[in-house]
Parts: sequence; structure tokens; C-alpha cells
Amino acid sequence: MNTEKFMGRNQMLQRLTAQVGNKEDAIRILQERGHLKSDGKTWTEEGAKRNAMTAEERALDRGQSKYGRPKSDLKYNPKTNKAVLKK
Repeated sequence: MNTEKFMGRNQMLQRLTAQVGNKEDAIRILQERGHLKSDGKTWTEEGAKRNAMTAEERALDRGQSKYGRPKSDLKYNPKTNKAVLKK
């Protein structure tokens, strides 16, 4: 899976498509998360915010929620697309 070429802003759909293997599944997942409207093309307000983030920013945001710690306490690994606590 080559998702590292879709790390920038406004590439959430392309990145998820690369991760799951096809665009239809990626659209369905984003709709279930509430990030895309039922037309499969229009971002919801929350979806637009997440899409405007880089992959790193989204991972740090997920890590912040998971650990309940500020983003400055986390480090991002682009290979795993996860943020973990700094040692």
C-alpha cells in the first residue's frame, strides 16, 4: 500500500482510497464517519476541517484524543500513520 504520496492537505479521499483499495469503499467509510454528504462529493463541515489537515495533523489529532495529552507530547510516525507518546 503506497499511501505516503497522499500525505498533504486536501488528500484525505485519495489517501483513504489508497488504503482500502477502491474509491467507492473510501467514500462509504467517509460517509459513515460523517465526513462526506450522501452525494459522495461534498464535504461536511467536520469533513472539510479534517480534509484540510495533513496526514500528520490528523494522526496527532487522533493521538491527542486517545491519550488526552497535548500534541507537543506526541510524535508522529509516517510509516504507521500513528502518533505515540514521546519517551
